[in-house]
Amino acid sequence: MIGMLMFLTALVFLLLGIPVAFAFGGVAILFALLFPWDVGLEVFELLPFRIYGIMQNFTLMAVPLFIFMGLVLEKSKMAEDLLESMGKLFGPVRGGLAISTVLVGAILAASTGIVGASVVMMGLITLPIMLKHRYDPKLASGTIVASGTLGQLIPPSVVLIVLGDVMYVSVGDLFKAAVMPGLLLTSLYILYILILSWLRPDVAPAMKRESIPYGTLLRQAGRAILPPLLLIVAVLGSIFAGIASPTESAAVGVVGAVILTMLKGTFRFEILRYASIETVKLSAMIFMILIGATAFSLVFNAFDGGDFVHRFFTEELGSRWTFILVTMAVIFVLGFFVDFIEISFIVVPILVPIAASFGIDPIWFAILIAMNLQASFLTPPFGFALFYLKGAAGDRVTTGQIYRGVVPFILLQVTALAIVMLWPQIIYWIG
Repeated sequence: MIGMLMFLTALVFLLLGIPVAFAFGGVAILFALLFPWDVGLEVFELLPFRIYGIMQNFTLMAVPLFIFMGLVLEKSKMAEDLLESMGKLFGPVRGGLAISTVLVGAILAASTGIVGASVVMMGLITLPIMLKHRYDPKLASGTIVASGTLGQLIPPSVVLIVLGDVMYVSVGDLFKAAVMPGLLLTSLYILYILILSWLRPDVAPAMKRESIPYGTLLRQAGRAILPPLLLIVAVLGSIFAGIASPTESAAVGVVGAVILTMLKGTFRFEILRYASIETVKLSAMIFMILIGATAFSLVFNAFDGGDFVHRFFTEELGSRWTFILVTMAVIFVLGFFVDFIEISFIVVPILVPIAASFGIDPIWFAILIAMNLQASFLTPPFGFALFYLKGAAGDRVTTGQIYRGVVPFILLQVTALAIVMLWPQIIYWIG
């Protein structure tokens, strides 16, 4: 019970605005001091060894490399060219601008994976165009934030790298398994936009076709898509073919991103400086959270919190499917208030041995968690993608419009999650 009290205290600290790493680390120290006869500060003698193990983790080295790759591509103007050419290509179709936003979001997800950068870029570029062509602000907002978060599921994804490390499964296998769910979710988004724009033409009217021949538009779109496509093939292809590990392919991606920027003529040393500084900031934040989470788990397990949770699921619930449904529901609700990093480092390690005791496929279980965690970027009140769009959009859309616009896309994510739960073989269609 003390373990559950620890978790609730950490949640309260987070809601009070205390930084995540200090909230979990501080709660660990606080409870070790409050119950010295059960735990005591001696429990932290193991912390340096845990941190040293994290520093030696070869898999986690891919995190800063993929972040750096995404930040370089963010400044390369690649996204702007993609959005412009795809908008011209699909604009004359009813709902075409929203569809082009989803497709560009999927391409950016497979080449950069940086949610904040994708949402901000699309918010700055496509939102004014969609509003100018009388798109419903709710649909425009929901499409942008949902498309921008595809990078949390479509590889190379930082979420999958973290889950692979936490759940002791191959990151390469997770990348392969996540491709079809990512395509499924993208297809559901496009299908929803097509149906909605067909039923309600005023929500997403078609643009007037430009005088440019359609063949010319296709060539322009092809030239815009080819560079990120080559990078996707280089990064994911090397992993799927077994030529490189995810960490090695991340290094290939960094070199490829720099080369693409040079070929495009947008390379500046300021871009490398910006990407390096931001990578250090983001990586330091992630690893500080990991250290705080490690301290929390040490004290939590010392209070037999992990055993309590294990007994609850195996003895009280006792059913494989009940465990999966309750787990997904808990992670979904936590996503309203807690970031995916905290859930990955605090909650998931508790669930891994329970899933193993039920004989659940760890790859499939990891993909279900990844799909669920993606929704945490969209669910109000603390969905980061919502804040990114509001910051980029300014007064063009209200917070209420963004919140209402994202609801159908959250339901689509739950639908995709249910499909993968009911048909697990989907994740093995590639490889």
